[in-house]
This record gives sequence, C-alpha cells and structure tokens, in this order.
Amino acid sequence: MTISELVLGNDWHPLALAAALAPGAVAPASLLGRDVALWRGHDGVIHAWEDRCPHRGTRFSIGKVDGGELQCAYHGWRFAANGRCSDIPALPGHIAPASASARVFAVVERYGLVWVCIGTPAADVLPFPEHGDARLNKVICGPYEIATSGPRIVENFLDMAHFPFVHAGILGTPGQAAVRDYRVEPWEDGAGGHGLQASACFFWQPQTNSLAHGGSEVEYTYRVVRPLTAILTKVPQAQEGFREAISLHVQPLGEESSRVWIILALTNFAQSDGELRAFQDRIFLQDQPIIENQVPRRLPLSAGAELSMLCDRMSVAYRNYLKHLGMTYGVLP
Repeated sequence: MTISELVLGNDWHPLALAAALAPGAVAPASLLGRDVALWRGHDGVIHAWEDRCPHRGTRFSIGKVDGGELQCAYHGWRFAANGRCSDIPALPGHIAPASASARVFAVVERYGLVWVCIGTPAADVLPFPEHGDARLNKVICGPYEIATSGPRIVENFLDMAHFPFVHAGILGTPGQAAVRDYRVEPWEDGAGGHGLQASACFFWQPQTNSLAHGGSEVEYTYRVVRPLTAILTKVPQAQEGFREAISLHVQPLGEESSRVWIILALTNFAQSDGELRAFQDRIFLQDQPIIENQVPRRLPLSAGAELSMLCDRMSVAYRNYLKHLGMTYGVLP
C-alpha cells in the first residue's frame, strides 16, 4: 500500500511558515517519510514537489529559482511550474519526454503556513474560523521536533488530567487534580468534514494564560477536526460572544517522528509575539519528555492495550475515531 492510499496521505499537513518562503526561495521539507522541495516563483506562487530530479536524483532543494521555473543544480535542467522539463542544456532544442517531469504535490497557503497533500486531497484544509476573528491576535509557535507518533501528540493535547503534574503551577496543581465529567460528541464542519468535540471541560488553573495569575476555573472546548489536528477554545475572561483558540497541527515526518506547529488566536495584544511564543515553548517543552517516554511510541488502538478511566473518555473517543477512519500510520491495531 502506498502512502497516498493511506488516510494521512490524502490529508493536508503543514510543512513551513509561509512568510519564510520568499519569492525565489527553495527549501527542503519532510512529510510521511517523503522528501519534499518547497519553492516560490518570482510571481509569488508556491510549489511542492518530490525532492528528486527525475534525471539523476539530485535534490531539487539545492537548485535555484529562475523566474517561474526551477533549475536543477546538477545538469541545469529547468522545470516549469507544472513540473514538466522545459530545457536540457546538454541537448539544445530537444523536447523532453513527459517522463522528464517532477512529481508535483498539492499545496496551499492558509493560516500563515504552507500546507501540502502528497495524495489526493479528501477535503479542503481544516476549518479554523477563530483565525479570521480580528479581535484575536494570531501567533505561530514552533515548530517543535518530537520523537514520537502524531497520534500520541494529539492525545496528550486532549488530556486534562496531566495538567497538575506536568504543568504544575501553570495549568494545574496536584491539590486540585480532579477532572469533572464532560461531554464528548461527534463534530461536523458542514462541508463534509467530521471529527470529535469535547465540551464542558472545566479545570482549575493557577495561571490561565501568560498574563493572568491567581488562579481560576477555566472552561475548555476541544475539537478534533482532522486525524492530526486538534483545536482548544475558551471564552476570554469577562468577555462573551467569541472564543480564544489554541490549535495544534502535527507534521508527521515518520511513524515515530513528528514536527508540531501551534497557532495561537488570543485576546492578548499586550505582549509581544516573542513573549507569547516563549510561554507556549515552556508548556510544550514540559510535555515533550513525557510524550517521548510513552511506550510504544505509536498509539495503540485496541481497547485492552492500555488502561482507560472515565476521565479518559476523549482519548478513548479519539482512538475510536482513528479506527473508524482506517488509520494505520503512527498507530498500532
């Protein structure tokens, strides 16, 4: 079975900061065990190709952009935006065969990131409506390299019971570790996308954000909108009618290696982007050694593989969701 036939192969994944890929730039990336070359033409259009010239296998990512074409560094072959070879300097006037083409992947820019699908996109890039709210400050954090599977990372993001122990003094305290019951139900975006939602998730936190101290009870809603994307939302203190959001997006490098992107959409305009990133870095770096020491690194989906309790109902629902999708990458049956 090829990667493109798998659930994740037909989904969109973040590979780079859009702003970091200037016109004329070429950059290497990795997705699902594949090497990808990202490049932006001088017309501003971005492209994602398999990082391999069809001639002698040289990586496109060490090549250069010339106008709207990419030139291989080895023999100077030029490739048009559609991936077809347009010129072979060693054979002037020769028309290259169709086989002399780069393998082209679907690519879009959304939410400040470059998203790539190496198969056939089953749906549009995930919905993230909070990103379009002008009342919220959008900041991209990461990427964070982590030696584990994507599903393990998402499951940790959905877990409140670890707050008092992994994030003591910030997101929780051991003296108030109880997880109140919450609701888990299917989620749909109205355009064919479906996932999970956990609501009425209450937890007492000593520090509800990078500015607030003193502690209070916080109500979260979690939604899983794609196999490797989860979005946490909460009502800002003393404000109604909209929600802040923290979205987590996993770029699966391999079955047991990942890169994580986090997008903040917060009411906090008082602090700099660097200060907001530093706070998020602190939280993620507390999670990292825990997640990397979970055994096995691939998330087990069978009911008896790990012991689950009532407070783990979102985790159990997430595992069942992956089983229903037929997920095989980064998981164990």
